[in-house]
Amino acid sequence: MTSSIGQSIEILCNEQGLDRDMIIEAMKDAVRAAARKQFKDKTGDSVVVEWNNEEGAIEISAQKTVVEVVEDPLAELSLEEAVELAGDEIEIGDMLLLPLPTEELGRIAAQTAKQILVQKVREAIREKVYDEYIDRKGELINGSVKRFERGDMIVDLGNNLEAIVPRREQSRGEMWNQGERIRVVIVDVSKEQKGQQIICSRASSELLKRLFEMEVPEIYDETVVIKSAVREPGDRAKIAVTSNEKDVDPVGACVGMKGSRVQAIIKELRGEKIDIIEWSDEPSVFAANALSPAKVSQVRITNIESRLMEVIVGEDQLSLAIGKKGQNVRLATRLVGWEIKIVSEELLKKEIAQKMGKMMASGQAVPITALEGVTTSQAETLASKGIADVEALAAASVDDLVDYLDISLDAAEAIKAAANSIVSAKNAAIGGGEEGEAAEETAETEAVAGGDEQAEVEEAAADETDTEAVAEETETASDETEK
Repeated sequence: MTSSIGQSIEILCNEQGLDRDMIIEAMKDAVRAAARKQFKDKTGDSVVVEWNNEEGAIEISAQKTVVEVVEDPLAELSLEEAVELAGDEIEIGDMLLLPLPTEELGRIAAQTAKQILVQKVREAIREKVYDEYIDRKGELINGSVKRFERGDMIVDLGNNLEAIVPRREQSRGEMWNQGERIRVVIVDVSKEQKGQQIICSRASSELLKRLFEMEVPEIYDETVVIKSAVREPGDRAKIAVTSNEKDVDPVGACVGMKGSRVQAIIKELRGEKIDIIEWSDEPSVFAANALSPAKVSQVRITNIESRLMEVIVGEDQLSLAIGKKGQNVRLATRLVGWEIKIVSEELLKKEIAQKMGKMMASGQAVPITALEGVTTSQAETLASKGIADVEALAAASVDDLVDYLDISLDAAEAIKAAANSIVSAKNAAIGGGEEGEAAEETAETEAVAGGDEQAEVEEAAADETDTEAVAEETETASDETEK
């Protein structure tokens, strides 16, 4: 062992950023273990290893106690021998260090020392990496694609440091080449002895948040706040934002002039569509916003404790609300934190008509004002014309309704259609038998949101959905520009 060891230590400390004293202690432990193995027949376990800082070398000694009568030659030394080695000042009970030649360390012992040293250095590096990065979870970092291992992507972070992007944390559809620059977000830091410690992601919602923080100054200075974000990586994402200042439009700020800010993020995510939603502390309002680009007619909270709600949409908005393969409603559910059931207005009207029909069949009165679009004053007008109940209304002509109520033809047809549905439901309830059962079966089939029939609608409207969604985003950006 020569002074070159000292130089090697300095190089190692500079390259890895390790503490010099820690490396020296690790080296002393390694050499001590090897020396005990090599010189056990000469020293027993009494081996002392010291670092000579001036020479930059390791010194090995056997520690022995000076005694009058030697009983254990491996740990004891006679007074005569001690005086001969160290002079007359030595007394019984003193501890004497006897130098051992490092040259006598055999090949096996030296290999043992090397293995122990390497292991301790690795442990020190892993501990340093853990301490440095454990508080950086959720942080966006830059690197380059180094290699691929069984589907996992290894990212070079520089300074001899690597991170791993597991297959599960990769975005669907993204293809990366070796050497390509990449942005990832830290999701975890491990202390395990094998593999890369820093686990990163391209699929995490945190990546979306960090990208918006980079592109939108209002988010960075906390004028605009990100409340939540959800993704189906590679396909679509939704992010909910709100503003701490009344004069700042949170959605417009995120979209940017002519959509420049959001487009930069879409480009970074390799074409992933992004819906920017205005957050609300009112669940019903938030849910309506979250189902964008679909237009919502009504939101009904059905169970507060279970966090269940029904969202009613027009027939022309049904496919948009559900999304391709249920994606839009699925993302909205995760964003809002409530279970959302999509119900079409037509289905709702049928359900209401069936209930009213059963009421009439049981002898209960159903006022005309129960029909959508019929006011109290209009009901009084109809009563003066001899139309006092739902059945009479169903029997009336559309032209009479237009004349009596002074309404449009479309409005009159809607009122008459509603009355006809109730009467049909009443007749079905009274008739029972096959007709009633068929009506019930039809209602139950239609009531299942996301069922087979709706799934077919989704698939058929998939391309249309995507086109309309993009158009919606472009329109938002244009509105922001005009403002």
